[in-house]
Amino acid sequence: MTLGTDEHLARLGEQCGDFALQCSDVAGFVTQVNQRIEDDHGRLETLRHSVAHLQLLQDEANEAATEIRDVAQRATGLITDSHGAVVGALDEIGCLIDDVVRMGDELEGFTSAIEQVAMVSGQLDAIVRQTAMLAINASIEAARAGHSASGFAAVASEVKRLAGNARGATASVRNSIERLDGSARRVIGDMRSGAERGRAARSRTGEITGALETIAALVTQFDQQSAAIERAGHDVTQHVATLDEGLGAFLTRGTENAAELARTRQRLDELESASNRMLDQVAHSGIATPDSRFIDLACEEAERLRAVIARAIETGGLAEADLFVTAYRAIAESDPPQFMTGFVPFADRVIRPMLDAATARDPAIVGCCLIDRNGHLPTHISARCHAQRTGDRRWNAEHARNRQIFMDRQTRDALDRDGDWFLYTYRQDLGEGRYRPLRSVFVPLHFAGKRWGCYELGYLI
Repeated sequence: MTLGTDEHLARLGEQCGDFALQCSDVAGFVTQVNQRIEDDHGRLETLRHSVAHLQLLQDEANEAATEIRDVAQRATGLITDSHGAVVGALDEIGCLIDDVVRMGDELEGFTSAIEQVAMVSGQLDAIVRQTAMLAINASIEAARAGHSASGFAAVASEVKRLAGNARGATASVRNSIERLDGSARRVIGDMRSGAERGRAARSRTGEITGALETIAALVTQFDQQSAAIERAGHDVTQHVATLDEGLGAFLTRGTENAAELARTRQRLDELESASNRMLDQVAHSGIATPDSRFIDLACEEAERLRAVIARAIETGGLAEADLFVTAYRAIAESDPPQFMTGFVPFADRVIRPMLDAATARDPAIVGCCLIDRNGHLPTHISARCHAQRTGDRRWNAEHARNRQIFMDRQTRDALDRDGDWFLYTYRQDLGEGRYRPLRSVFVPLHFAGKRWGCYELGYLI
């Protein structure tokens, strides 16, 4: 069966719409890939900064390891040089301690000699006392003998005198010996105590030598470990440098890929725009297509809405300044952000019921709305005008679309072009990477001879 020209054009229009949607899908995918590349690029930049910081820290660690090894080597040299001197000094101390011990033993013998002298001194004292007694007896006998024994009396007197002198000398010697004995005993006591400490110290010299040898062994091990740390640090530095080089190359390739994807996205956008222009041209040819009823409905509803707004301006129900105001007032804590204008209350009260009624005229229609020249939606259908939920951005993006600002390429193109109406196929952004394919009719709106924005009717394909 041969198809007529009109049917060919209708099919061409549909194919152009399908191609535009496919371009939009691919462009959306490219955009997501490009966004992931950009996100990865940012993370890689952060990682590269971390690697650079790690490189600085590793350089500091390498310097510290080198200094530690230098200190360990110097310590090893000092211990090696001083080990002999310390051992020699300990040996000399040991000899001195032996001398002290030996002097203590000799003083012990000296004490014995003093005790012997004290015994002899006691014996001399006994002899002196006996001599004195003899002298006294001799004097008594001489006195009895009278003059004839005067010579004997003189001898007895002299013996007595000598015995007294001997007694004094003996007492002096005894006192000196006692003092010498006391001093000698104190010295001996000190020498004994010193000798005991000397013997204990002598036994510790071996421990000191062993401890010194242990320290020397530990310093040697420390030097070996620091050398291993230094080698490992240099290996880490090389690996970090390799990682940094690889990250740099990967970042360069990522940047090039992102640029290439951006160019690809631009070409896809151009193809999508060209396909939508062809779709729009076919729809404007007057040939009946599946889009015709939606185009007619959009134009009809846009005209009805335009008349209502124009009449409100004429009667004072709406100020023209409020209609064209661009001083958007952000609504606090809204997410995505919403904005109020002087036109919003009128739009909610008067325009929203009209949008609901138009949407209900065909099951395929997903919604009708107004868009000013900056992409602001003063109101929407009731199903899209719910109060926002705190902390639920995804839900808000889909169910609280009123008072938000949306600006995609199709909307921007429709707002910038002059004509009676425009037909587009595109993917509607629902937020957080969610989309759905739509076809929309945009009808320009003018008030008081000025372009205000567009009336949009969106429907499922």
